[in-house]
Amino acid sequence: MNNLAATHNFLIIGGTGGIGQAMIQQLLQHNPIVAGAGVQIFATYHSREPSLQADNLHWLPMNVTDEASIAAALADIQAQTTQLHWVINAVGLLHTATEGPEKSIRQLEPEYFMQNMAINALPSLLIAKHIKPLLKPTAATITTDAPATIYATVSARVGSITDNRVGGWYSYRMSKAALNMGMKTLSIEWARTLKQVCVVVLQPGTVDTELSKPFQGNVPEDKLFTVEYSAEKLLSVLAAMSAEQTGSFVDWSGAAISW
Repeated sequence: MNNLAATHNFLIIGGTGGIGQAMIQQLLQHNPIVAGAGVQIFATYHSREPSLQADNLHWLPMNVTDEASIAAALADIQAQTTQLHWVINAVGLLHTATEGPEKSIRQLEPEYFMQNMAINALPSLLIAKHIKPLLKPTAATITTDAPATIYATVSARVGSITDNRVGGWYSYRMSKAALNMGMKTLSIEWARTLKQVCVVVLQPGTVDTELSKPFQGNVPEDKLFTVEYSAEKLLSVLAAMSAEQTGSFVDWSGAAISW
């Protein structure tokens, strides 16, 4: 492709989680947008900077439930570059040390419900609120054959209202459904103001992480993915997305999921 920037800038939010960390590892090995082009990775952590280091990996603290922390991290990035090409939010909450998905409405606890909303639903909107200047195209990237700028969020199939056939998991389901609605709404707004951006919601499959570990008992062995496999599939899906596909909800294979 012609007139593309020699370096592509990625932001992985939640770089210490299973999927986020696996994405970073794979991005350090190759650029999924243009083979041979350079890669700069910005990644966030919540409390302690990870030991993983590289010359082109820049760690930033970010508390996704604190708008001031989000704004500060993005301002730090803006001081280092004028453009991000891909942004992926891989932060999510399914359970805590004391609370987990509800099997019955009797188990619903308001504090845990709001914690799900604060971590699963709201951050991608707050990030979008502050990140827009970094997603605007530069003169070098305004071409007819340039790949889409990606704004992606990892969600869950249980956030699909259409696909809900077994019930339960009120807090998690509702927070992910709210996330999905927020991203769909954002895609409509940005289709008018950031025409080259593809807003996409991703379902990574059931992945062998701390998040899913308490719930893996009934998952068939061939349906429990390693973080490396899920990350590779998700990055491949994003690499094939176009700006015209903004507002999509897709799984790890690229198949559409009903809202």
